[in-house]
Amino acid sequence: MDKEILKSCSCPLDATLAVIGGKYKIDIVYYLFGRTLRYSQIAKLVSATPKMLAEQLKELESDGIINRVLYPVVPPKTEYSLTPLGENLCAAVIEMYKFGQKLYDLHEMKPRCGCLEDLPRLEEILNKINRC
Repeated sequence: MDKEILKSCSCPLDATLAVIGGKYKIDIVYYLFGRTLRYSQIAKLVSATPKMLAEQLKELESDGIINRVLYPVVPPKTEYSLTPLGENLCAAVIEMYKFGQKLYDLHEMKPRCGCLEDLPRLEEILNKINRC
């Protein structure tokens, strides 16, 4: 994260939201927990335009949340994974997911995303992190 942006934040919550507050950033972080994905795989999971997805990925990379590896092959292959700093978001994202699920339950609605099937994978990752 740019130091000037961090200086403009009044507390750690502001700093966190400055990093993950983009429209698709939290989705990207969510899908990268415990795995490496190619650009095309992320594009299928996140309903962003190619321009917006590329922008969000660049911002997450510049903030130190994700790693980007470009392989010099034809066609180009780019892979993304979380940095150790990004992995620290796991517990918070799971709690945000659970809160959102409570909102859906309260209104007797179902989410439109495929996150429900993915939650056990994230909880397993969180359990591994907590054991370390």
